[in-house]
Parts: sequence; structure tokens; C-alpha cells
Amino acid sequence: MDPEARGGASRSEVVISDGEIDHPEVLSADVVIALSQEAYKKFAKTVHAGGLLIVDEDRVETSADFNGVKIPIVRIARETTGKAITANTVALGVLVGLTDLVSRDAIEKAVAARAPKGTEEMNRKALEAGFAAAEHFGVFVNR
Repeated sequence: MDPEARGGASRSEVVISDGEIDHPEVLSADVVIALSQEAYKKFAKTVHAGGLLIVDEDRVETSADFNGVKIPIVRIARETTGKAITANTVALGVLVGLTDLVSRDAIEKAVAARAPKGTEEMNRKALEAGFAAAEHFGVFVNR
């Protein structure tokens, strides 16, 4: 069973660069998305000064000095698709909507290409819900 299915924190890292990538592990993150309290405790501290911390506002209790974005990602997934499992796709939409790291067209194509057969429409809706949530919360961070 994978960590998320058991309710534990999991970590996925992506290194994006216009130049050569010398070290594939993230040492200081530009962006962290925490969908659970455990993930917040483990990974929020890896965001460098000026980076972006996104948390699920329903599942993560933040410190008093929290400096990030709170979005109900899992709730949006359930309301949009009826399935909490689409929270990762909602989170991708939020990430792209807040940062513009990749184009919406590129992420839409990537999600469509990777969605299991029969779930393409559900994942498209989840991604769109993430874009809408990013717009609703009115934050734009250009990296």
C-alpha cells in the first residue's frame, strides 16, 4: 500500500531548469504543496525564503507565522469529481494557476496523456477546478 493510501506523507520532487541539472534532488524548494498535516510538518521547512507554500486549508493546521496559500484542495476534488483521489490533479491546476511554471496547454496535454483510460474527463475537470481555485484566491507568483 502506498503512503497516501495509508494517510501518511509522501513526497514527489520535480526539478525544472533551462540549464543543465547537476543534482536531481531538491535541496531548497521553490514550491511545496502539503495536503496533510504530516506533509506540512516534514516538508514546509524545505521552502526557501521567497518560495511558495500551498496547504490544504481543511487538512493542515498552520503555525501563527504561516506565510503561504491555503486552498481546500481535497474538498474541491470531492465537490468537482466526487473523488478525493483527484486532489493531486486539482493541486497541479492550482500550482500552474499560481505560478505559471508551465503553460496551461502543456499541463492539460500532460494530464490527458497520463490519465487512466476512462478517467480523462474527470481529470480534466479536476485540473480546471484547480485553475479556478488559483484564480479565486487571487495569487499569482511568477517564477
